[in-house]
Amino acid sequence: MPEEPKLSAHFMSLIISLSHAAMQQMGKIVNPLTGKIEKNLEQAKMTIDMLEMLKEKTKGNLVKEEERLISDTLATLQLNYVDEAEKGEKKEEKQEQEKKEE
Repeated sequence: MPEEPKLSAHFMSLIISLSHAAMQQMGKIVNPLTGKIEKNLEQAKMTIDMLEMLKEKTKGNLVKEEERLISDTLATLQLNYVDEAEKGEKKEEKQEQEKKEE
């Protein structure tokens, strides 16, 4: 396998792997090891931040497909993160309201 396609495949695999990790950390997909939905938004944010750092550090060195993959992946993850963060805030507000009513 020529070096450039091999590196491109490894890069894309890394992006997809980090994307799946972030989706799992946001509770969007099941943890394959436990078979459960687990949510840790702090870890998800760190994973998204790592992808953002990779995008910045590789700027100007990616082929179009790689650039599109990392940009689209980040956009999807960021939208999902906001969605989950808002759900968490609404849940906390509801719990506080229920405590006040008791």
